[in-house]
Order: sequence, then structure tokens, then C-alpha cells
Amino acid sequence: MFVDCVEIFIFSGKGGEGAISFRREKFIINGGPDGGDGGDGGDVYFVIDNNCDTLSNFRGKKHYRAENGQPGQPKNCSGKRGMDLVIKVPAGTVIYDALSNEVLYDFTTQKQKIKILSGGKGGFGNARFKNSVNQRPDYAQKGLPGQELHIRLELKLIADVGLVGYPNVGKSTLISTLSNAKPEIANYEFTTLIPNLGVVDMDGIYSFVIADIPGIIDGASEGKGLGIEFLRHIERTKFLLFVIDVTSYRNALTQFQNLRTELERFSSDLYHRSYGIVLSKVDGLVNDDVIKEFFKVLGYGYQKEQKMGLSQDFGVYIKEEKDEKNPYFILPISSATTLNLKALKHLIFEALR
Repeated sequence: MFVDCVEIFIFSGKGGEGAISFRREKFIINGGPDGGDGGDGGDVYFVIDNNCDTLSNFRGKKHYRAENGQPGQPKNCSGKRGMDLVIKVPAGTVIYDALSNEVLYDFTTQKQKIKILSGGKGGFGNARFKNSVNQRPDYAQKGLPGQELHIRLELKLIADVGLVGYPNVGKSTLISTLSNAKPEIANYEFTTLIPNLGVVDMDGIYSFVIADIPGIIDGASEGKGLGIEFLRHIERTKFLLFVIDVTSYRNALTQFQNLRTELERFSSDLYHRSYGIVLSKVDGLVNDDVIKEFFKVLGYGYQKEQKMGLSQDFGVYIKEEKDEKNPYFILPISSATTLNLKALKHLIFEALR
């Protein structure tokens, strides 16, 4: 089961108590204090586990505790330090304070373990308090309590390109054609219930990662549908690809404008991300009137080009330079007939550079 958001409680270990002890050996009268220090409590660490890609391991368990430090012992023996707790999370996990919503740490490619909570300090034994005035201290320190924290773990997939579109516009078919991903594909809305990642190979030399999320519907930024639950998975992407279905009962321009509105309401940063547009399922069109109208209303030139393997059957718009306000390209495609898919791979790759 794919799980991308959980809340848990973490506790570092409590410090052990210092010992109250006096030396007692044969032929030694009135031996001095020899109580050892308590051991420190265990720390709480987080580390990336490259063998998992979901937070499902945290289902059914809410509390995670490091080991407490052991109390001090006679003969100046310190107590054993508590064992640290190391929690493994997939790459892309963000740790939030569940109460203040503050980001505590963002795991992307770090290899080292990161300390989130420190264990309590062990208390001093009575041997520590001996001096010329007080040669028989009969007290010791208690260990300091550990720390506790209520945190929220959110998984944000790490991908270069994020697909954005309404349900059943051909996103899953597109990612299955471009990459090695094998998502569920069917002719009904909300086929995609979990995000999918695919690696797109560029002639065996370069590659990039593309992410497909469940379709976004009107009002998604207010919690409607499934898309808003997974928009966090495209927050890390460098480039967004809007997939517009030109055969849908929804107007093509309305699809694009509504998707942009939902993105802006969800995240201003995501709204200003560089993007491109593909007009999918053009093999189902009798003529290119719908495409011409889309170009015309957006104010971009409708031209037919031959470069990069582009089909001359439909027009295309490609910018010379990238910016955040305008699409880097508008490209009619067909995943079923692979129309312009090779050109799409090259355009995306150029946009990522």
C-alpha cells in the first residue's frame, strides 16, 4: 500500500541516575564515595533507506522510543549509554513539527544519519561531589529526561518532470510510452490512485525521471478529488508538463486555465515553475480546428516544423528561451500512435538543461 503522509511521536532516552555508593573492602575502613555516573539516554536519528519508496512501514505504530541510559554502579562504574534509535525513511521525506508545521529536515540525497532528538544527560554519581569539606556526600544527580516530539512525515517524490492534467487525459498512457513505468491504464476517470515514477532513457546516455499523479479536478485546492493529496509529489520537479485532452468534453483552453488556477492556489512556487503543454489524443481528431483555436486564444503562433522529428500533420510552438510565464513548448501528441513522442523527449530534455 502506498502511504505518503503519517504522524508519529518520537522520544529520546532518559539519562540514567547517578549511583550513591561507598567503598567497602576488607582492611579499608571508611572508604570514600565511589558511585558512578548514569549513562546518557539514546538519541533519535533519521536516515535515508534507498530500498523503500513509501511510508507504509509506519502504519500501525505511532510511538518510537530510544533506549534509556542505565544507572551508575559502585566502584566508579558508569551506567551503559542508551541505544540510539535510527528511523529509516525513503528519499524525499520531509519531517514537520506536527504542532507548529515547521520543517525540521528535508531528506533528498543525504547519506549520513541526521540527529533529530538528543538523549537526556546521565546524572553524576556521589563520587563527583567529594571535596575537602564534604568527604562523604550521600546524594547523586538524577538523569535528565529525554526529549519528545510529535512529527509529521510527508513523502515528496523526487522527479525531474511532473505530469499535470484532468483525469483520463492520457497521462498514464504517456508515461508508460515514454518510460519504463507500468501504471494501471483504463478508459475511465481516476484510474491512477497513487503516484507513478518512470525513468525516460535518452539514447542510453542521459535520462530523466517523470512523475504521474492522480488527475486534478476543479476545486482540488479546496480538497476535492484525489489530485490535491498528491500535488506535493511534483513540488520537487524542475519542469511541469500539462497534458490537455483535445477530445474531451471539457474545452481544451478551460482545462489548461483551470489547472493553472488550482496550481496557483496550492503553491505559488509551483505555479511559477517552468512548464510545457502537450495536446494529447490528437489521433482522435478529424481536423486541427481545436488545436488552432487553442493556439489562437493563447496568442502563440501556429506553425508546422520538421525539426527534431516533428510531424507536419499538426502545428507546434517552441520558445527560444525558457521563462515562467509562458510555456516552453506546445506540442500535439498521440501516445497510441507515438506521434511526436520522440520530439517530446528531446524538448523536455532541453527544458531541463
